[in-house]
Amino acid sequence: MKRAYLISAVSLVLAGCSIVPQSNYQPQQRDYRSSSNAEWNARSTPERAPAGSAAPRLAAATAVAMRPAEAQCLSNLGSVGVSFDALPNRYLDEGCSNLNTVQMHALQGDSGRLDVSNLGPVTCPVSTAFAAWARFGVDRAAQQIFGTRLASIQTMGSYSCRNVAGTGRRSAHASANAIDIAGFVLADGRRISVQDDWNGTAEEREFLRVVQRSACRRFNTVLGPDYNAAHRDHFHVEGVIDGNSYCR
Repeated sequence: MKRAYLISAVSLVLAGCSIVPQSNYQPQQRDYRSSSNAEWNARSTPERAPAGSAAPRLAAATAVAMRPAEAQCLSNLGSVGVSFDALPNRYLDEGCSNLNTVQMHALQGDSGRLDVSNLGPVTCPVSTAFAAWARFGVDRAAQQIFGTRLASIQTMGSYSCRNVAGTGRRSAHASANAIDIAGFVLADGRRISVQDDWNGTAEEREFLRVVQRSACRRFNTVLGPDYNAAHRDHFHVEGVIDGNSYCR
């Protein structure tokens, strides 16, 4: 009986199926902002967390397969003030997966919380690059150019099981390795939109080009309105830079 169950489970994995329920999965709210590296190592196993504590706990499916580098990435993400949930690894369709992903709820700016909208799963390395870009690239550009801090980043999503337009190749979105950014809201209420303000006032134009150039120093691929018509309304940021980025 045990042998038959084991063979069935292995068959599921080889077939690319997730043994974690997908349609009913709802991530629990956990705040990693106060977790240091030492705290993460002590808390990464659910049984070690004391009763009633707010210590982060991972789903068993994730904890079993987690590599040291993945645990370190989560710890680093929490140490820079990002509020997020660690998500279970899932294989969703042919060429589509959520592996080593998180659900970000809020980021940290120079002087306060930065909200982020419409995000789904994003890989931990890309999330780390995104958090650094939001603070040091976008928030500081807002302060220097508009004299006010950034309040939130409005995205068009992250994970999507789809191909690159016009090809049979899976998009980076299919592995939760990319984010599309539509605009930015400043603390004074102003909204700077990629679609509406790429050719807007001098300040708006400068801001959007500064933050795009900043993204090119953190992400492997950055595409915007100058790339093609499909990107007229957003910045596409993909992967973590490992050399020279493709920036258009």
